[in-house]
Amino acid sequence: MLDIRHANQRGRAEHGWLSSRHTFSFAHYHDPKQNGFSDLLVINDDRVAPAQGFGKHPHRDMEIFSYVLEGALEHKDTMGTGSVIVPGDIQLMSAGTGVAHSEYNHSRTDPVHFLQIWIAPARTGTAPRYQQSHFGAADKRGVLRLVMSPDGAQESLVVQQDARVYAGLFDGDENAELTLAPNRYAYVHVARGSINVNGVALGEGDGVRVRDEERLSFTQGQDAEVLVFDLRNIETSEFWS
Repeated sequence: MLDIRHANQRGRAEHGWLSSRHTFSFAHYHDPKQNGFSDLLVINDDRVAPAQGFGKHPHRDMEIFSYVLEGALEHKDTMGTGSVIVPGDIQLMSAGTGVAHSEYNHSRTDPVHFLQIWIAPARTGTAPRYQQSHFGAADKRGVLRLVMSPDGAQESLVVQQDARVYAGLFDGDENAELTLAPNRYAYVHVARGSINVNGVALGEGDGVRVRDEERLSFTQGQDAEVLVFDLRNIETSEFWS
């Protein structure tokens, strides 16, 4: 079963320097029917003005990753990490017992467009850590590339949860399938462009909760970039219970 959430149904936040769309409840946007899905708690689609960004602020007990679509994002944290993230890069910060970070647009002239995503960890109170890796267009072209997993398979980043994240680029005749293990959920987010998922047309910003499906088929992409989350079959994370 595919439960579609269209882009125009998302929460909105406009702060001048920041234009954000919230797939799930976040900050001042709250919808009791949209409190995440399984262990996936946040997908924020953020566009940040040049030289602006999120000042230093704390997190704990959360797996937080950023996926840059356009521009460059500058990261600093209290673990001593400093980096600039560009398209193809994925950063994963495991907040654990506590860490503070800032995320700024690295450019003084161009906006940055990125997704910030939160996944609930399997265990709380772990040591904070930072990971970053690059998965270029060639790695994702016409395939679903594993970019995050609990065991670091295929040189993916290691997330502290029974979850796997795939990224893919599709255009024209390019297509792919993902087989889901029994009793698994999935979530599909169309980061840009358009694509058909199991024959259903989706556009930029659309998302789909997936239940009771054996496989997902991705076809008829038009400059499409997608993220697919393979998740536990639970309805509400303990973080919202």
